Amino acid sequence: MKNNWFTSVLQKFDLSPVTVELLAYILAVFAVILTAIVATLIVRKALLTFLVTWIQSNDYRWDDPLAANKLLTKISWFVPVTILSLAIDMFLDSGGTSYLPAKRLITAGFVIVSVLSLNALLSSVNDIHRIVRKNKGVSLRGYTDAAKIIIYVFGAIFLISIFTGKSPWGILSILGGLTAVTLLVFKDSILGFVASVQINSTGMVGLGDWVEIPQYGVDGDVIDMSIHSIRVQNWDKTISTIPTYAVVSNSFKNWRGMSESGGRRIKRALNIDIHSIRFCDEQMLDRFSNISLIADYIRNKELEIKEYNQKQNYDQNLNISGRRQTNIGVFRAYIIAYLRNNSKLHQDMTFLVRQLAPTDRGLPLEIYVFSKDQAWANYEAIQADIFDHLLAAVSEFDLRIFQSPSGYDLRCLSSVETPD
Repeated sequence: MKNNWFTSVLQKFDLSPVTVELLAYILAVFAVILTAIVATLIVRKALLTFLVTWIQSNDYRWDDPLAANKLLTKISWFVPVTILSLAIDMFLDSGGTSYLPAKRLITAGFVIVSVLSLNALLSSVNDIHRIVRKNKGVSLRGYTDAAKIIIYVFGAIFLISIFTGKSPWGILSILGGLTAVTLLVFKDSILGFVASVQINSTGMVGLGDWVEIPQYGVDGDVIDMSIHSIRVQNWDKTISTIPTYAVVSNSFKNWRGMSESGGRRIKRALNIDIHSIRFCDEQMLDRFSNISLIADYIRNKELEIKEYNQKQNYDQNLNISGRRQTNIGVFRAYIIAYLRNNSKLHQDMTFLVRQLAPTDRGLPLEIYVFSKDQAWANYEAIQADIFDHLLAAVSEFDLRIFQSPSGYDLRCLSSVETPD
């Protein structure tokens, strides 16, 4: 141990050289530890407390992750490590047996604190990006996770180098020679990183997107994206976690286009009983003309049909001869007019009321429109209001909705056929 102030003071007392050296060593160690503790407390209790309080109380939200990830706290560990490093150079002889192990421990401490600080910094950068982007769009989590892995690997290499006395680049070259083993150990991380780069570069998935991946039972909003996994909160509030590379290697549906379009599709059909479809007679047309939404349609259509039939010299007394209005056609016109007057639907997006091919369940009359409100509950309410009205209105056009016979229908039929 080097001669220091403690040694010179103790030599004034009637003590043996061995006792002086031992006491000087103990006092030096105690003084160094006390100095490190006091300096750390001053930094932690005074400076850091002030900074953290200011970060949490100001009007800016982007700096909150600095306190949440304890970045400043981890950086403050450099204070005691630096003090111990200076103390070793001050009190220990560079040629002594205890100098080299102590110096290696302190150097390892610098490496560990640096790795923890960089890790907290990357986490803060990721969280700040999410706050600035309001949890929407591209996530930096894949890149920051990859950077963390690299930092941990280099940290481990430097620690091994410190305690073995070998060059870190030599250790790195050894790991490079074990390429197959390295690829096997970091296979998931490498696949995840490549997938993260593809996802972020193409924008196929982003935070806040509604995704549907049937093979994994996923249907909900993306709440987190990392190099290893993507977390999705399903609509039943469960959370599914899937590998990041699975999104690239499998097909999935992203509903972002619907959200960005400003509309949400309503696509549903009414199955009309084919036996209820017929030509309209004069009484039916007179009754339909009283419906204000289609009064002009009925009048103009009748004039068009009459003019056409006269030109073709069709017999007006035969229903099958020439053109005639049908109750299904009038009902379709009514649906179009009703939907055109619905202020909750987009009138400039795809707007269809069409017939599909008849099936054993009747004639499907499909409605294909877009609601303005995309919120799930509001969208369902808009859709329900539309079909509530149409299901009730269909009988006014002498039409029936197809419905498979139920137990109630069979009991009614049986009671009618049973003799008294």
